[in-house]
Amino acid sequence: MEDQQTDDIRDCLIKLRTNPRRWREKVYIGCGAGFGGDRPLAALKLLQRVKELNYLVLECLAERTLADRYQSMITGADGYDSRIADWMHMLLPLAVERGTRIITNMGAMDPLGAQEKVIEIAGTLGLSVIVAVAHEVSVGESGISTYLGSAPIVECLEKYKPDVIITSRIADAALFLGPMIYELGWNWDDLKHLAKGTLASHLLECGCQLTGGYFMHPGDKHRDLSFSNLLDLSLPYVEVSFDGEVYVAKAEGSGGILNFSTCAQQLLYEIGDPSAYVTPDVVLNIQDVTFQSISNSKVLCTGATPSAVPVPCKLLQLVPKDCGWKAWGEISYGGYECVKRATAAEFLVRSWMEEVYPGVGDCIVSYIIGLDSLKARSIDRSSSVTTNEDVRLRMDGLFELKEQAIQLTNEFTALYTNGPAGGGGISTGHKKEIVLQKELIGRDHVYWRTWVRRSEVMNSTNQAFSLKKNSVKTFTLPKSNLPENEHSPAPSGQRIPLYDAAHSRTGDKGNDLNFSIIPHFPPDIERLKLVITPPWVKGVVSNLLNTSSFPSSGDLNKRDKWIDEHVKVEIYEVKGIHSLNVVVRNILDGGVNCSRRIDRHGKTISDVILRQEIVLPP
Repeated sequence: MEDQQTDDIRDCLIKLRTNPRRWREKVYIGCGAGFGGDRPLAALKLLQRVKELNYLVLECLAERTLADRYQSMITGADGYDSRIADWMHMLLPLAVERGTRIITNMGAMDPLGAQEKVIEIAGTLGLSVIVAVAHEVSVGESGISTYLGSAPIVECLEKYKPDVIITSRIADAALFLGPMIYELGWNWDDLKHLAKGTLASHLLECGCQLTGGYFMHPGDKHRDLSFSNLLDLSLPYVEVSFDGEVYVAKAEGSGGILNFSTCAQQLLYEIGDPSAYVTPDVVLNIQDVTFQSISNSKVLCTGATPSAVPVPCKLLQLVPKDCGWKAWGEISYGGYECVKRATAAEFLVRSWMEEVYPGVGDCIVSYIIGLDSLKARSIDRSSSVTTNEDVRLRMDGLFELKEQAIQLTNEFTALYTNGPAGGGGISTGHKKEIVLQKELIGRDHVYWRTWVRRSEVMNSTNQAFSLKKNSVKTFTLPKSNLPENEHSPAPSGQRIPLYDAAHSRTGDKGNDLNFSIIPHFPPDIERLKLVITPPWVKGVVSNLLNTSSFPSSGDLNKRDKWIDEHVKVEIYEVKGIHSLNVVVRNILDGGVNCSRRIDRHGKTISDVILRQEIVLPP
């Protein structure tokens, strides 16, 4: 096959498929990666164990990684995820042997460069493969990325029958939905089917978060998996029939857990209004979604429907904008009154910065690791903190000028000779940061095209990942001691940690976060609704906006005023899973790309929520 590019540059207006063919009665699609730092070996194990897989999707692109790729590209480095070489070297031999197609968004800002790299890897492995690319066509400012839908993937499958598809920024769910549409003969107006397929896609897109990863929690009897049970997590896959029946599954005999609770957590992950979850292909209503375990490795998913306004007329576009210069410093203190020495160090650095650049104090956030780095609680100056004998001060600043950022690193380093006694292990750094500004743009103003190449078989260098040597390792897994069903309501009329009544997971979208409240005993949702209110939520998350470990009363008043004016709380009931989805707007210090917090995504906030003590009514 010669290099081939489509003659047409297409816009994103919806155009019905002409007589779509149903190639399969059901399709099996696996998630090989849920983020850019996922484990290639886990994807290989899924390929080895689940021989029915028709597709393996590597979802490796998020706002943070997209911004990183943009910054790399403008400095002359790769605009695609350079780890694509490792992934393809490991997965291509078995995928080609099995006829499993790979789809990935690792193309990021330069999918054509990624295609060239995959062609090179395939050639060295002695493989002849067809590698298609589906990418946005820029018509204006450099670096803009739009969340495309499934249409580019469907076109690649229809025209080229490729072994690998590499994309630019395509919506996570669309990576999985595209092969469903192609294989099952769906059309763009089959909205009920698209809704069910999008539900399946959303459940898969974060990989092992569906099958026990990011779920195990010692001390919580409902989530207290053994450490060894996590050794052999299976990435998830989905079985979807042409009529829209959806099952999510994990490999038989693998570790982890797949049940109602793991599905419920993933269902609400990074969701806003559950009646209108917007994707480019369909607006999804998940309010009545529920889950039924068929076995310990398979769950039936039902209840997804199109929203009242089923298709968005505009798409989400990310536009890179400068947001300043980040600088940071860390230093450790141990032993007697180490917290006071860390506090003194913070005072000195802030004061030195004010001497040189008056007014930059508001640009700096500080916290003491080992005391309040997650802002999980308020620390009273008068309270005893003598039990802390190993802490680390961290200060983060986001400045307008590079010189200000460098000044913070210099002043922090000066603590070695000018600060309190016994400080050590200083580390500092600075870097330019960008934020991906979100805009909505009409479908007729977003363009894409496809391209295809076939690899040329070179003399094999025998570099293929050895399947025999690295075959699936068998673990002896302990039987899960988690309760199969919980029939006991949480106690009323007494103070209990929210942990005892519910579990939760946090997600982030830009400067907003959401967290789920999923009761262990489903009827408890009626009582939890009386406790989890907007004022309660604001009270819990207010500490996140503290700019130091020991804020003054003036600082707290300023903080509370800002919260009243800018932080918004929305609470949605999701009746199908008897849960709440809580959305908090403007709480993440500008979002992952410019936040000065140690937890930029806000992922630890779910446990900050769950540690709160509540009193449930009768």
